[in-house]
Amino acid sequence: MKFKELREIVCLANRKLGESGLVILTWGNVSGVDRERGVMAIKPSGVEYEQLTPESIVVLSLETGEVVEGDLRPSSDTPTHLLLYREFESIGGVVHTHSPYATAWAQACKEIPCLGTTHADYFYGTVPLTRMLTPEEIAENYELNTGKVIVECFRERNLNPSEMPAVLVPYHGVFVWGDDPMKALENAVVLEEVAKLALFTLALNPAVNPIPQPLLDKHFFRKHGPTAYYGQKRQNS
Repeated sequence: MKFKELREIVCLANRKLGESGLVILTWGNVSGVDRERGVMAIKPSGVEYEQLTPESIVVLSLETGEVVEGDLRPSSDTPTHLLLYREFESIGGVVHTHSPYATAWAQACKEIPCLGTTHADYFYGTVPLTRMLTPEEIAENYELNTGKVIVECFRERNLNPSEMPAVLVPYHGVFVWGDDPMKALENAVVLEEVAKLALFTLALNPAVNPIPQPLLDKHFFRKHGPTAYYGQKRQNS
């Protein structure tokens, strides 16, 4: 395989998605990008996670969307993934799920407020909700237009995809990303947990205030950016 390493990591991430509890049946997918070679790899459409092999992962041109390696049809969400990689140049992996708690917020058309440090460790503020697609956007190029409303949401709100690696799409589900496919999967797992925590918190205290800004800043930036000090430094090879 020409893109053996990329297909292997995307296969592993999809298999782990199937084991994560975030999805049932085939309700989700993971992709990864190799920007130097200009390609994206993604799960094939409708294939069970436990049946996936590196050979079944589909590789497409990042520029044209044409399949360059693989015999199966790529995920129906491929146009969304491709657009996110084209527009958010800092990301290396994308996960789409219909995980129960996060999707409940999307179906309720409500953003997930940042109510505590668990959320703040991964997401710098409220997880945003895009606008609803128009009937015309749904009828034609639906998956591409899903990507477009995500990009529109981030541009209009001046959000940084590296600081907010997740978004809710009304009545649909969630898209999450990261530096690579495995980090994107980690962020998807955390998003589901903070969606659950927010629901429980608001059930206990509907009048609760969002996390104070100094505490949000401390928890997010101690793990992200040039001033981060959480965890261990990477050793130079």
